[in-house]
Amino acid sequence: MALRKDKQKVLGEVFDDDRIRTFLNFEPPEGVDADFHVLEKAYRGMRAENFATFLDFFSAAGRDLNARNPHEQTLLDIISGHERAQDYIEVLEKQLAT
Repeated sequence: MALRKDKQKVLGEVFDDDRIRTFLNFEPPEGVDADFHVLEKAYRGMRAENFATFLDFFSAAGRDLNARNPHEQTLLDIISGHERAQDYIEVLEKQLAT
């Protein structure tokens, strides 16, 4: 199965709640907003159902769903152009609406 570069296939990794929470602790590179960094890492590293759980933890921790990268883009701005991101977009929009 060929996948586009915008979404890599995740194989064999178990994402229980503890594993999902570890994404909250990723340190950003210099000049990158910490909230944006962990959102992007979670998007790129999780299936949509795990990403939804991550967003619950992220929001409960008081983190910013509208965090921006150095180009002033939110994660939603970026993934809106990804062909296979619809499930991620839906859970992100749902979380933004709450």
